[in-house]
Amino acid sequence: MIYILSEKNFEETENIPCIQIKFIAKELDLSDFDALVFSSKNGVEAIERVNTDWRDIPAYSIGQGTSSAIRDYGGDLVYEAKNSYGNDFAQEIQTLLKGKKTLFLRAKVVTSSLSSILKDAGVLLFEEVVYETVCGDCSTLKTPEKDAIMIFSSPSTIECFFQCFSWDESYKAIVIGNVTASYMPDHVPFMKAPKQTIGSCIALAQSISQY
Repeated sequence: MIYILSEKNFEETENIPCIQIKFIAKELDLSDFDALVFSSKNGVEAIERVNTDWRDIPAYSIGQGTSSAIRDYGGDLVYEAKNSYGNDFAQEIQTLLKGKKTLFLRAKVVTSSLSSILKDAGVLLFEEVVYETVCGDCSTLKTPEKDAIMIFSSPSTIECFFQCFSWDESYKAIVIGNVTASYMPDHVPFMKAPKQTIGSCIALAQSISQY
């Protein structure tokens, strides 16, 4: 069985909703901003809930999933990162955004140095916390079966999983990228997906489940 630790369901996997996204309702005046930076599709969902004027402001996206969300809502996607790591994304866009009044729509906890890199490069960066990730209720979750393949889609999923469950030696772990990998406990072996996408994680899980 392939399990994915995520707030959303994906085909051909069993979801363990050990994390939840809480959107933060707030009024935001976007009229003075030249650009928006999104490091997650959750940021797109969050701003769509409070001010649809964001759709007319050039948007810079960290990756495919975020870009899809921007397009789905009719946003003005002008740049998609070549490398979906926060620090690398910041390095890519720092010249493009230099001198521009830019709003970073972010989570309560950010694991990268994206903000400081952009500010140091001369970007007029403002930040708004528009969502947070919290752990779900462990009592509602069923223990994964033996020989399961676990896909960890963020550092938060690792933290919340180990709040709810202990690691069985028969399990196999797949992580979505380097940052998530750095949060894995030392006693848990893991594989890293070739690309930093959920689809790549699922494809890897399916390939090893055949053996």
